[in-house]
Amino acid sequence: MAIELPALPYAPSALAPHLSAATLELHHGGHHRGYVEQTNRLLEGSGLEDLPLEQIVRRARGRLAEQAAQAWNHGFYWTCLAPRGGGEPDGRLGELLARQYGDFAHFREEFTRMALGLFGSGWVWLVERPDGTPGIVATRGAATPLTGPDLPLLACDVWEHAYYLDRQNARADYLEAFWKVVDWEAAGKRLR
Repeated sequence: MAIELPALPYAPSALAPHLSAATLELHHGGHHRGYVEQTNRLLEGSGLEDLPLEQIVRRARGRLAEQAAQAWNHGFYWTCLAPRGGGEPDGRLGELLARQYGDFAHFREEFTRMALGLFGSGWVWLVERPDGTPGIVATRGAATPLTGPDLPLLACDVWEHAYYLDRQNARADYLEAFWKVVDWEAAGKRLR
């Protein structure tokens, strides 16, 4: 079973002016597509061909694991953004973040600090720990919390391809834009 490139859940221009259509088209149609295509090439003869992508990520090793994780991470990332996103989470997720971090501002500050402090390429995640508490995890390269005990709730792609067309190497400017399109409703629905 071939892995397919999922469609963006919105038009490429829908996140503008925060993330441009050109960035989304290159990020999704170039980088994400490349990870999916490479995953499919590497799947041949692996014994994992009939598994869904999440299971491939959990079981694969080496280059296949990296490409499959990047394909999954990107598919997840697109569902973390919304044209009318931003603001602060409410409901249970908002309560959990306030309890864990004092308030949303402190959570956002810590998440941003970790994203700015991650040297090189990677991801920053809001996760739900096995004990039900929220946590922030930074992963390098293609690493993903999907392979561990934490449940991913929200992902921020801090590879330069996520923002270089719009902001060159200004990761801090990209993070400001990211907060304006976060889909808190989707993140809240992922809680166990």
